[in-house]
Amino acid sequence: MRLLLVLSLLFTPCAAAAQDHMTAAEFDAYTRGKTFYYGAQGAPYGGEEYLENRRVRWSFLDGRCQEGEWYEDDGLICFVYENNPEPQCWSFQRSGGGLVAQFQNDPAQTQLYEMEQTGEPLHCLGPEVGV
Repeated sequence: MRLLLVLSLLFTPCAAAAQDHMTAAEFDAYTRGKTFYYGAQGAPYGGEEYLENRRVRWSFLDGRCQEGEWYEDDGLICFVYENNPEPQCWSFQRSGGGLVAQFQNDPAQTQLYEMEQTGEPLHCLGPEVGV
């Protein structure tokens, strides 16, 4: 009986992790029309507004927003933004506290987690004007 319990504990995390990644359809259904605020290492990191047709608006919460879009590539959710055409690919999972995102361009680098979601638009300042 103990052996069965030990074996189940050894193999369950791997199987669960493989099944937990959200598909593009699941990600779209969960995020579309909402704004998510993400944290990293216990601090606010940024916010993203998920719009129709896989368009997004990102901010590091400084009032400056970047327009972009997302697409699915080999099971990952990849983002490109107007000021950075290099794809940034993430795996997304749902946890008890919301979304958890792991940056796949450098998996040791960044893991974000959902701190809040709202139906309100992301706060973006207007274009910079003046001297």
